[in-house]
Amino acid sequence: MGLSELKEYLPNLSIFAIDAIIWIKKRIFANEMKDYLYLNHANDYAQSVGAEVHHPMVSVVHFDELGPIAHTLNKMGDVYAFFVQDNFPANATYGMGGYDTSKGSLAAASPGQIIGKADDGTLEVYHGWTLHFEAEFMRGTAFEQRLHDYHYFSYNVNEALHTTEGEKQLLWQLMWMIRRFIQHRESTPQTDRILQDYILLVCDYALLFYQRQFQDAARRQSDLLSRFQWVLTDYYEHGLQRQHGLPNVKYCASELCLSPSYFGDVMRSVSGESPTQVIQRFLIDRAKSLLVSGLSATQVSDNLGFEYPQHFTRFFKKNTGIQPSKYIASLKRP
Repeated sequence: MGLSELKEYLPNLSIFAIDAIIWIKKRIFANEMKDYLYLNHANDYAQSVGAEVHHPMVSVVHFDELGPIAHTLNKMGDVYAFFVQDNFPANATYGMGGYDTSKGSLAAASPGQIIGKADDGTLEVYHGWTLHFEAEFMRGTAFEQRLHDYHYFSYNVNEALHTTEGEKQLLWQLMWMIRRFIQHRESTPQTDRILQDYILLVCDYALLFYQRQFQDAARRQSDLLSRFQWVLTDYYEHGLQRQHGLPNVKYCASELCLSPSYFGDVMRSVSGESPTQVIQRFLIDRAKSLLVSGLSATQVSDNLGFEYPQHFTRFFKKNTGIQPSKYIASLKRP
């Protein structure tokens, strides 16, 4: 809000008070801007920590060679990143989530995300590697087609991949190979195609290792499906459908302290169904019980949280093959 707007909405304020408000807002905005290291290009992070630059659109940093470095809270521009490290900053953030720093991990970041820790004046020695590459560099490659499979770019970092020792060493070896490749070869269309294949290999290995973690999580979280069912039941017992409508995956994942993407991947490992399919099955079971109890289709629609009765009718028919009225009629047959 500028000077003219403040005068319009706050006519009784003196010009000095208005100037003071504008000055304070500018200082707050400036401080917020200072908190971030903006990574608009692949080499921005490398340059900030004093690492060498070898390629205009791809950067590999080996933390062990740097010694103590300051913390940075990184705002990702049109850049993707992998961090494969033995240690992460304590109390680091990733969007609204946080790191589990108890063991070696892989964390992935995509454009628009915030990852890291604001500079607090302390220095820390990290062990591991980070790979940054610009989205434009992967344009037209298989990366774009496979990106919808790389759910880990949208996980919370408390859902980071906890690598086994063998997985970590393989990823570190890939990082070493990529850096060696860009150190000794100029960027040409042919070498860039090889470099793109290297990056795809890192992405695919990360996906493979996450699938291993999902299987481990499925064994450890065999009660996830029952807890999911409890969240849905609790949603209706507290009448939340009156305010928010139908339950959705984002809400359920939040109640289970998981990101929607990670929740979906673990659920498919646990039950073979997506969270959306489980919610739909829950709604159909609940709808049938309510219809059997004597409620009309309109009443059931309202009870479940559908916006309009016709939406419920279409949903019921799509999932059962018959309309609610015919389902009720089928129950009355001798």
